[in-house]
Amino acid sequence: MNLSASQIDANNNDRDKNLTMAVYALQAISFLFVVTFLVAVIINYVKRDDVRGSWLESHFRWQIRTFWFSLLWMSIGFVTSFILVGYLLLFANAVWLIYRIIKGWLRLSEGREMYSLSNG
Repeated sequence: MNLSASQIDANNNDRDKNLTMAVYALQAISFLFVVTFLVAVIINYVKRDDVRGSWLESHFRWQIRTFWFSLLWMSIGFVTSFILVGYLLLFANAVWLIYRIIKGWLRLSEGREMYSLSNG
């Protein structure tokens, strides 16, 4: 049985969408097992070329940025925790991270980009 090009594209799109959903799940699980946050961003970098040019590229960019900015604010929070402001930063970062995961997951389930990546 030969698959047409459109069937192959649809299969690849489904696979890539499932992978993107798995990355959101790994980010969410990171509240229990921190290492999954690192696993998620590694998957993003390894598979980024597979989604380049598709609507899922914006999700990968969203997920990668979520990781790096969260890591930045978490680091600042830990460093400043001795003056108590760090605890506020850590709490704000956790809320922001939850927001990013939920917003991304919802837009993914709706089949929508996170934002336009046009070069214009």
